[in-house]
Amino acid sequence: MKNLPVRMARWSAAHPWRGIVGWLVFVVLCLGVGIAAGTHAATTEDFRIGEAGRGEALAAEGGLQQRPVEHVLITAKPGTGKLDIAAADAAAADVAARMAKLPEVRSVADPVRNAKNTAVRVTVTMKGPELEGKKHVDPLLEQTAAVGEAHPGLRVEETGSPSISKGVDKLRGDDLSRTEVIALPVTLITLLLVFSSIAMAFVPLLLALSSIAAAIGLSMVASHVFPDAGVGTNVILLIGLAVGVDYTLFYLKREREERARAGGRLSPRHVVELAAATSGRAVVLSGLAVAVSSATLFLADDVIFSSIATGAIVVTLVAVVSSLTVLPALLAMMGLRAERRAERRAARGLAPKKRKTHKNGPGRLTAAVLRPVAKHPAATLAVTVIGLVALAAPVLGLKLTDMGRETHSRSIVAMQVYDRLNAAYPELKSMHQVVVRADADRSPGVTSALRRLAADVKDDPRLSGTSTLTTSADKRISMLQLQVPHYVSTDQAQSSLKDIRDTYVPETVGKVRGAETAVTGDVARYTDYPTHQEQKLPLIIGALLLVTFVMTVWAFRSVVLGLVGILLNLLSAAASLGILVMVFQHTWAEGVVDFTSTGSIGSRVPLFLFVILFGLSMDYQVFVISRVREAALRGVPTRKAVIEGIGSSAGVVTSAAVVMVTVFASFAALHLIEMKQIGFSLAVAVLLDAFIIRMLVLPSLMLLLGEANWWPSKGVGRARKATEQAAHRPLEPVS
Repeated sequence: MKNLPVRMARWSAAHPWRGIVGWLVFVVLCLGVGIAAGTHAATTEDFRIGEAGRGEALAAEGGLQQRPVEHVLITAKPGTGKLDIAAADAAAADVAARMAKLPEVRSVADPVRNAKNTAVRVTVTMKGPELEGKKHVDPLLEQTAAVGEAHPGLRVEETGSPSISKGVDKLRGDDLSRTEVIALPVTLITLLLVFSSIAMAFVPLLLALSSIAAAIGLSMVASHVFPDAGVGTNVILLIGLAVGVDYTLFYLKREREERARAGGRLSPRHVVELAAATSGRAVVLSGLAVAVSSATLFLADDVIFSSIATGAIVVTLVAVVSSLTVLPALLAMMGLRAERRAERRAARGLAPKKRKTHKNGPGRLTAAVLRPVAKHPAATLAVTVIGLVALAAPVLGLKLTDMGRETHSRSIVAMQVYDRLNAAYPELKSMHQVVVRADADRSPGVTSALRRLAADVKDDPRLSGTSTLTTSADKRISMLQLQVPHYVSTDQAQSSLKDIRDTYVPETVGKVRGAETAVTGDVARYTDYPTHQEQKLPLIIGALLLVTFVMTVWAFRSVVLGLVGILLNLLSAAASLGILVMVFQHTWAEGVVDFTSTGSIGSRVPLFLFVILFGLSMDYQVFVISRVREAALRGVPTRKAVIEGIGSSAGVVTSAAVVMVTVFASFAALHLIEMKQIGFSLAVAVLLDAFIIRMLVLPSLMLLLGEANWWPSKGVGRARKATEQAAHRPLEPVS
């Protein structure tokens, strides 16, 4: 009763108004400081990975880096017949004149007709870094719309990286708003069913939302150390609502149990202290487990995962703080108000209001599930493990790719134009960039070698035969751009990249003494990113296993339970990933989940799934095993302690899982394929973990292990021995 969670709860329960006001001040301060500091967004340099990233860095050194580019496409309106070339040329001239006047525009290229004279294209290069284009593209879109109005007989439309990125951001924002509309009411309904009280149901939701607000402010400050890749807020919403409600739920359920057990003999403050001594410790351990697990994402050496890790760590720790500070204050205040209402009823001579009895044991459904587990643990374990392994089998066919531009939803207008642009100008689908750095005096040799490379690939059917050679002002950096008339994911684009890197470059510029070469471009970016993730995956999984083991051993002083935690987490993660592969790498579920299969899984999804699932699984593991160990330390035999602990925690674990599944499943409704995969996989993972792993596999395994569960700790053995001695000690005679 003297540990930190209890001391914090004791003070908060004794000074409820100070605790509540202090929390509100903390949230406001976090937001205020965050807004004042602003968000430091990741730059183009932060996203560079692999050889493609090295090539981009070389190009940028010579001022040849990619810039934000927009294409204005002029075609005939549907149903009007052939394109009027004269009218199209006039519209193109109008576009060029208008765009050239804009301060956001760096240059405007001459209009280009396509081979079939069905389209005219005007390419506009914007000022500033590539990632900044979406912030300044609105004036360009306005001018394109104005040209369309001035030439009503033509279809004048615009697409490009800036306009597509802007459309993706808007779609993501709209989707997130929709998920909140779904997740918040379902979460509230679930909590109402759990507590049968409007006030108690609102407490977890309000604390979760306030924790999210504080975390957003703190993440803005943290972004100055770990740049925000644009996903931080999404992660805070995703994880914050899940763990925020979970931790509050664990605490509230335990407070109700202690209140029911006390039967009115303890004050609300003392009941809160008892809840803090049990669930408070479990919340701290769970929060630390999620935070430490999330921190392994920093090992990915990727700004996106660093941003995800920062958001997950911040919101988890804030949720822990809220459950240890303001929550005890709220519970104590609600308890005191209930006592005052009872006193007023008594003063008026009214009968005490009948309270709903709180059942501490397992519910009927839980008891029915645990009955065969207790009778046949070996058979239960074998059947469930075989089933999970079968679900995990499709992982062997896992194919990781970067979910690039071509996978974006066609509900984005710029993506519809993108398709029409690529149909009219196939050479714009993707490109290779061969970048060479050498001393200025070697520039003629480098230029000659690059021209030879262009000649070698000119007749390659996988390329368009068009190329552009540019050299920096200081003659040190040269770049050959080769257009590829295929999307980056196609075999033609992939094989051409391999041949350029392995054959054409070594045989040409690779022979220039002192020259440093790198192949970058759309195809290289698409290829190198998944390769980087695959290389980092074993390191991060190894770190996760170590973290899970160390945290479990530290929490329960048991090496055996540490190994059990590793095995169970691996099993649930593998099964979840297997189901993800079955659903998203094939086409049979497209109508059910509303997506278009790319035949692959987003390269970020497995890492995100493993790390977040390992952390969230520790929530359930710590809470469930804490209840089992609690019973064992009271001297209850391990077999009975397992059934008792699983049964008493099943209700809260189930409720928490329903909340988490609701939150994650709402993300599965997003239009962006990678976010859809993440939401789906996490929802499936939580379902498996809460209902299969914790209800069937864990109890079966613990029943079979028996006393070995606690090895090498002797605390449970000593507790049982003390209990047995007390039971056999003769009673002293009463004088």
